[in-house]
Amino acid sequence: MTLPSGTAVPALGQGTWHMGDDPARRTEELAALRAGIDAGMTLIDTAEMYGDGRSEELVGEAVAGRRDEVFLVDKVLPWHADARGTAEACRRSLRRLGTDRIDLYLLHWRGNVPLAETVEAFEKLRSEGLIRFWGVSNLDVDDLRDLPAEPGLPQTDQVLYNLTRRGPEYDLLPHCREQGVPLMAYSPIEQGRLLGHSALHEVAAAHGVTPSQVALAWVLRHEDVLAIPKASTREHVEDNRAAADLRLTEDDLAALDRAFPPPRSKQPLDIL
Repeated sequence: MTLPSGTAVPALGQGTWHMGDDPARRTEELAALRAGIDAGMTLIDTAEMYGDGRSEELVGEAVAGRRDEVFLVDKVLPWHADARGTAEACRRSLRRLGTDRIDLYLLHWRGNVPLAETVEAFEKLRSEGLIRFWGVSNLDVDDLRDLPAEPGLPQTDQVLYNLTRRGPEYDLLPHCREQGVPLMAYSPIEQGRLLGHSALHEVAAAHGVTPSQVALAWVLRHEDVLAIPKASTREHVEDNRAAADLRLTEDDLAALDRAFPPPRSKQPLDIL
């Protein structure tokens, strides 16, 4: 997939929310992230909020010696997102990641700091070479319209999007598509909560795949939506990677629409 900057990134990446919290699982989680890189899932998403930086430290260890192979996405908390706080938060994240730059730095969600101030801070970091690009997360259409016209478009809007959270399809996805801004879907399988649904099992059985692969393939059916599922084991990484090769039929999509109806009106943007 190509970002507005012209940079190509994999449509299927790796999320790290809740990773790095349990020292007993560290070895397994490191192996999972490295297996994902080996499989081409080289976009890795993290945030200063995740485990108060422990996720960033885990990612930093996982990519050590392979930094140039990966596209790192990180996020600044809204109460750090003023001119001074953004710069300080970015430098803390860089230290935890053990790198000299973040590829894509996002505002985690909108807070009280004016968006123009945050964007200006992002641009300063970009001019200093500490970040390559900037974007946003959890911003709805009206929020995106409040972004300053200069210096240009965000590289992505990272939002909650999956079969049970289809609100973005009503207006956010069309708006971003019109602007040429891809969505980045976090929690694309609703942290596993939707996998017991019979419709998913029926489609999965027809293809000889798992329900989670169907849920992921459904998100990836859009050419302008990236997905960043979390996987804490090698086996889960392999399951996710296989979803990128699954092509759902029109009948599959119709069955999933019946089970998970698309929105017919504007819905508030969901956040987990």
